[in-house]
Amino acid sequence: MAKNPIRHLYVHIPFCAKLCPYCSFHVETAMRNKSQRFLDALLIEIERQAGAFKIEPETIYFGGGTPSALSLSQLEFLLPRLRERFDPGRLVEFTFEINPATVSAEKARLLRALGVNRISMGVQSWDDSVLKTLGRAHTAAQSQRTFDTLREAGFDNINIDLMFAIPGQSHEQWMRTLEKTGALQPEHVSAYCLTYEEDTEFFRKLQTREFAQDENRDADFYEITMDALGAAGYVHYEVSNYAKPGRESLHNFAYWDGRDYLGIGPSAFSTVGAQRWQNVPDSRDYADRIFAGDSTASFTEQLSDATKLGETLAFGLRTNRGVPVSAITPWREQMREFRELGLLENSNGRLVLTRKGKLMADAVAEAFV
Repeated sequence: MAKNPIRHLYVHIPFCAKLCPYCSFHVETAMRNKSQRFLDALLIEIERQAGAFKIEPETIYFGGGTPSALSLSQLEFLLPRLRERFDPGRLVEFTFEINPATVSAEKARLLRALGVNRISMGVQSWDDSVLKTLGRAHTAAQSQRTFDTLREAGFDNINIDLMFAIPGQSHEQWMRTLEKTGALQPEHVSAYCLTYEEDTEFFRKLQTREFAQDENRDADFYEITMDALGAAGYVHYEVSNYAKPGRESLHNFAYWDGRDYLGIGPSAFSTVGAQRWQNVPDSRDYADRIFAGDSTASFTEQLSDATKLGETLAFGLRTNRGVPVSAITPWREQMREFRELGLLENSNGRLVLTRKGKLMADAVAEAFV
């Protein structure tokens, strides 16, 4: 039993209308006839965890997959029952990931009525040719309509997910996407450099040299991003995340600060105290185990104090908060080298990434893990 209540809850909905060629997350196409069985399994896992831990969430995050692929009736079934299984009195942020092609005005209003107060919308680009390369199921026009629909439904905390360094994408196309995003003024923007993950179609094309990576070009994309979103009024508070003041992602900060969290659903990770585990990455196997009363964990590990500290520092350095200089004693020599290279600077007793350091954030973070 955890000493303190669990304040952060992640729920994984693995179903998508189609599989994107760059995605390595656990996703499956369509829910078909297994939908009700899957939803029942989620609720049983929540009930089990509520028996093992005191759950008083301050943040809930529905990710995937495409959580917005759930139908109106499925949402009306799942969300109220989920909230019944814990005390929602402390809930501050309830995020729901959506695909622009799967949200009607009725669904947006229902999500708002069921307590969702933050939306993360996977736009990726405002250019249809780039969306076609990514294999996305929506168009730029659908993204615009969905954004307007969300505003009309009362959502005043919207994140837009974007992606850069896509094969064939020009700096000019990316700049237009950033300008369009800035004009809409969402409260939050996540902008990620495309990564080529193993077991994806994009990775295979990289291996056959149909696609190519260029670190200098990627860095140019990133600098364009920092400048454009900064000029549009966003605070660059984490390497890939930008927010209006006071609209940072509370749920993500729970991960970055090393706090306890529970993951529900297939492939979801949990970290409580010194223990970390991952559920099986298969929805059928996951549900079978739930109904058989078996453990859903496919992986467990015990974290040492040194490992937890290293992870917390690695994530902390990616944020504009940085980390206390006093905490990096075991890595003092590496940090001195990074300062000499101009990647880190001391700000009021805390180490923070410089602009140059943000371009090499992964290399800095790797020193701790």
